[in-house]
Amino acid sequence: MNATAVMTPRQRAAAQAYVRLLGAVRAALAEPPGDGAPPPVLLGAPMAEADEALAAAGLAGNEEALFGLVTGLHRTEPPGTAAPRAPGPAPRERQGP
Repeated sequence: MNATAVMTPRQRAAAQAYVRLLGAVRAALAEPPGDGAPPPVLLGAPMAEADEALAAAGLAGNEEALFGLVTGLHRTEPPGTAAPRAPGPAPRERQGP
């Protein structure tokens, strides 16, 4: 996809669904290891949403086109409207001497 192409609403929805799925996976993987059992990973809904959106846009199995759309999505979104990113680890507090 070149920089001048305009996404269709279905293509935009597919790219946004993929970005949301990626954020959910990142959040699930960012959980710090602990003594207890890990929390359940609830990815079924974002995976189903992404699958449906990809199929509706004709992108199922076409990763190259999807990644081009995702790249274009981040280039064209006005500030503050891009899909939220998964939070990173909390900053560490400095320990005294």
